[in-house]
Amino acid sequence: MTQVQAYNQINSQKKDNFLVIEDVSKVYLTPNGPYPVLDRINLTIALGEFVCFIGHSGCGKSTLLNMVSGFNRPSSGKVTVDNVLVTQPGPDRMMVFQNYALLPWKTAFDNVYLAVNSVFPGKSKADKVAIVEEHLAMVGLTEASSKKPAQMSGGMKQRVAIARALAICPQVLILDEPFGALDAITKEELQEELIKIWQQHRLTVLMVTHDIDEALFLSDRLVMMTNGPAAKIGEIIDIPFSRPRNRDRLAEDPLYYELRNYALDFLYRRYAHDEDS
Repeated sequence: MTQVQAYNQINSQKKDNFLVIEDVSKVYLTPNGPYPVLDRINLTIALGEFVCFIGHSGCGKSTLLNMVSGFNRPSSGKVTVDNVLVTQPGPDRMMVFQNYALLPWKTAFDNVYLAVNSVFPGKSKADKVAIVEEHLAMVGLTEASSKKPAQMSGGMKQRVAIARALAICPQVLILDEPFGALDAITKEELQEELIKIWQQHRLTVLMVTHDIDEALFLSDRLVMMTNGPAAKIGEIIDIPFSRPRNRDRLAEDPLYYELRNYALDFLYRRYAHDEDS
């Protein structure tokens, strides 16, 4: 038994059931017949936990997160958050996409204000403005609040999207490859900011990534998906590194490379992607 397997066995105790994905399957009807995307997914996530999902394209990672967010419905099974069945999107679950999803004709301030105004209609305008300004400052965009998306870099636009998501005080933050289109330096900066925000607000975070190093740096657990169709949870790795985490010190830890190689083996040997499929 490897050190990774031993650690996972020791830490396999039942997690708090704040967010429960129970027997969730998703099947799409196509002209060629039913196409199963996910097959009987079961996962419990604790309040305040940071969980990353990784797997090859087509394994249903984004589909699963869309069902947690309420944008999609399971074909069978259910998703509950704090014992409430998820049937539609709601302000308790906010999603950040890789393509930012900002309104291009509105400024950074207005993009965030629109969300705040929608969720908190009873608040005074002064309170709403204060909320927007607080969250733009949190992601370092006070000086860029009057800029429109076309005037901003990719990293700035993603900061606006994160500020907009956090400004309505969600219980669950859902991130679908939020840093995938960013350069390495900007990605590391936003990873550090995300960790600080998560620790400050103790959000429950679900994040899809293709980057094993990103997952090991950010998450409490790494959920590794098998290939589609009919993808399942293949294995879950508990990440043992204490917080706060230092990127340079992690790089010097032999266990970091054992975990990294373990995940690489899962993805590129045990569940190698068939390029011809």
